[in-house]
Amino acid sequence: MNNIVFGFEVPANEPVKSYAPGSEEREAVRRELAALENRVEEIPLVIGGREVRTGRMAEARNPCRHAQVLARVHQAGEAEVEAAIAAARAAKREWETMSWVERASITLKAADLLATKYRARMLAATMLGQGKSVYQAEIDAACETVDYLRYNAYFASGIYADQPRSGFDQLNRLEYRPLEGFVFAVSPFNFTAIASNLNMAPALMGNTTVWKPASTSILSSYLLMQIYREAGLPDGVVNFVPGSGALVGRVAMAHRELAGLHFTGSNRTLNQLWRAVAGNLERYRAYPRIVGETGGKGFVFAHRSADPLEVATAIVRGGFEYQGQKCSAASRAYIPRSLWPAVEAAVVGMIGRIRMGGTGDFRNFMNAVIDEASFDGIMGYIDRAKASPSARLLAGGRGDKSAGYFIEPTIILTSDPHFETMEEEIFGPVVTLYVYEDEDFAAALELCDTTSPYALTGAVFSRDRYAFVEACRALRHAAGNFYLNDKPTGAMVGLQPFGGARASGTNDKAGGPLNLLRWVSPRTIKETFVPATSFEYPFMAE
Repeated sequence: MNNIVFGFEVPANEPVKSYAPGSEEREAVRRELAALENRVEEIPLVIGGREVRTGRMAEARNPCRHAQVLARVHQAGEAEVEAAIAAARAAKREWETMSWVERASITLKAADLLATKYRARMLAATMLGQGKSVYQAEIDAACETVDYLRYNAYFASGIYADQPRSGFDQLNRLEYRPLEGFVFAVSPFNFTAIASNLNMAPALMGNTTVWKPASTSILSSYLLMQIYREAGLPDGVVNFVPGSGALVGRVAMAHRELAGLHFTGSNRTLNQLWRAVAGNLERYRAYPRIVGETGGKGFVFAHRSADPLEVATAIVRGGFEYQGQKCSAASRAYIPRSLWPAVEAAVVGMIGRIRMGGTGDFRNFMNAVIDEASFDGIMGYIDRAKASPSARLLAGGRGDKSAGYFIEPTIILTSDPHFETMEEEIFGPVVTLYVYEDEDFAAALELCDTTSPYALTGAVFSRDRYAFVEACRALRHAAGNFYLNDKPTGAMVGLQPFGGARASGTNDKAGGPLNLLRWVSPRTIKETFVPATSFEYPFMAE
């Protein structure tokens, strides 16, 4: 099979199932929820294909019912992190020389296993461990994860096929080598799909990884690891190392063979890791690649020509799906005075219809935030808004952590466009609105552009094409994913490659070919058919 030139067709995005009452998929998820709730999983490290049990344990709990322990997780120490790095380096020798088609076939098998055999189980793990509704789990843990695996095979085929021209007496080639060393993958709690892609994108291109999963998404992360192994991923290509982020990061970032960091998480953590790279530059074999997606302060900006109901729906869906725990979530909105009465009435009316509770009740639109630290931080913002003369609450504002970490969907109206909830990432169900005068459209656009340090997602609502063009120009650098007449969340792999700049990260666009290019180091190979036999050139003649 080594003599074939192979390319993958553009895949279709994985269809989203409905989970409507009486559907087969709904009952399958209910069975898996019951099974997971009736046992406590013991989760080991996986290093070089071997399960490692350290005896140093941490607990994973259900954020909607924090008395419920879902798993007991073995924690890595320095020795285990070093062992994972050694396993990644050892596995690299064979993995990087394997045909990329063989590597792709493993990722495609993992996609099919997840889409069929493990779909319901993965949804249940994500729902219980990460506090997602069945729909939010479906679009993330099933569809987006599958899409990453399938689309990346297609994108890789295009990258490998991109070759230079050859002259009449030579043959020119580009070899897309994997990076020299291991990739350190650090995944967040909020997207199972991101946890998968942080590892499998570099792996597809011939790299091996040391993976530090988020402690609050450990159930779904461990199931991903099991799926990879069943799909045929060789031992040591991905090494699963739960533990203290500070400890795992310190050992990995100081290693001479660190080739890259693939990160999604907070801006503060990426800054710390970047400083660690800078402090170790003389130690590394090569300059590590840093690919990071961090925070956001997604905006909804309405022009006076917009439809108020469309604007209100974008605020509610964009701000409160998955409790606002998306870096892309709508967190601030700019509304013209003429639209304000209709937008306010629609937003408050919708919030009044939102049900909140555990993930097992499919009628709930919202569930719990991820943990107590998150709950306390979000409630701190709300309490300061309640006490401020520059802000008042239009809806929500209450939280209850007695049984689970529940916070009502909260709308803050502020007279100060630089109020802290307009500028800082909250990562919770809080949206702050600012009303501007219709004639101050250009000035309000400048406010939107300069208020927050982030530049991840944003949405503009307008029926006036000239207004949209003006907004698009003024907000050119305010969002890496920019939406017209839609909420600022829900980017799909292959359709809207995702990432932002400024304090939101390196904008390497997961879900497109640009991200994969970060995990290769091209080598140009020139072969001359008839080499020169004399140093003289014709111009040197008498």
